[in-house]
Amino acid sequence: MFRHDASDLAHRLGRQAEAVCRAYLSSGRRSGNYWLVGDVQNTPGRSLYVRLRDTARGPAGKWTDAATGEHGDLLDVIRETLGLVDFKDVTEEARRFLSLPHPEPEKTRTPTGRTSSIAIGSPEASRRLFAMSQPIGGTLAQIYLNGRAITSLSGTAALRFHPRSYYRPDEHSPTEIWPAMVASVTDLAGRQTGAHRTWLALDGSGKAPVETPRRAMGDLLGHSVRFGVAGEVLAAGEGIETVLSPRQVLPHMPMLAALSAAHLAAILFPATLRRLYVLRDRDPAGDGARDSLIARAASVGIEAIPVSPVGDDFNEDLRWRGVDALRAALKDQLRPEDVSRFMEA
Repeated sequence: MFRHDASDLAHRLGRQAEAVCRAYLSSGRRSGNYWLVGDVQNTPGRSLYVRLRDTARGPAGKWTDAATGEHGDLLDVIRETLGLVDFKDVTEEARRFLSLPHPEPEKTRTPTGRTSSIAIGSPEASRRLFAMSQPIGGTLAQIYLNGRAITSLSGTAALRFHPRSYYRPDEHSPTEIWPAMVASVTDLAGRQTGAHRTWLALDGSGKAPVETPRRAMGDLLGHSVRFGVAGEVLAAGEGIETVLSPRQVLPHMPMLAALSAAHLAAILFPATLRRLYVLRDRDPAGDGARDSLIARAASVGIEAIPVSPVGDDFNEDLRWRGVDALRAALKDQLRPEDVSRFMEA
């Protein structure tokens, strides 16, 4: 990327300075000719101010952090808020925001002289996507989960939000951009091996109106989206919302979402695990995953206990029957010692 290309992108972003701020510095607000926010990482506050239009003091898009003396342009904002390292990724994101055509990609060379790239859908791509996303607090992802009666989000660092995530229906269709809830898929050691995206409606009221609003990428087999660190007790289910629903009344019980029935049947067991609660969905695939997982657990000496919803899944129970009914139903299916240890009164 030549210097004049970067300068041109910064100038174009400056002409849409307020829109850029609303997208990447969403914790701030407009005050006169400036956008005020805590810092360039989008922390709430008023220390950093971005000029929203050209003035005698300088062009639109320039910012200064009064607390640190740092200053820069909107390319810096994009880099810092999304946690990007390579400048090529910064300019790619800027072009995406501005709806500009992308230049022909260049091959990069490793120190050994071989070409290298990050393959679409690879574990490396999933790690980059998660790094580019932001915590879900105050985002459309939180609105989406709240709309599904999931209001307690403690221990959900595995979930993040990306305001402009690529979605392509198939290889012959143009790429669309939707906000997305992004989940980190990790192995038993906590290393990220994949990611799961739930594309959202523009107001967060539900999933995006696309054919397949949920997709996973990376290395998934045996791995999962984890909430809490498993010890002797663990609960495992298929979907993220399915697992987060019992967590509304069992906030301290470690849980994981395997993302599908087939992957639930294949989860790897932590060495410390002694009791596994299998959060089943009421459908043939869920029954099959339950039976397979219980058999695998029993074969290695792990006590496996199926836990069943009243409706089709636990999120349906939470939304339609309420948190008190869900608490009562779970209390009847858990070991008494786990009720006293993990369940909120």
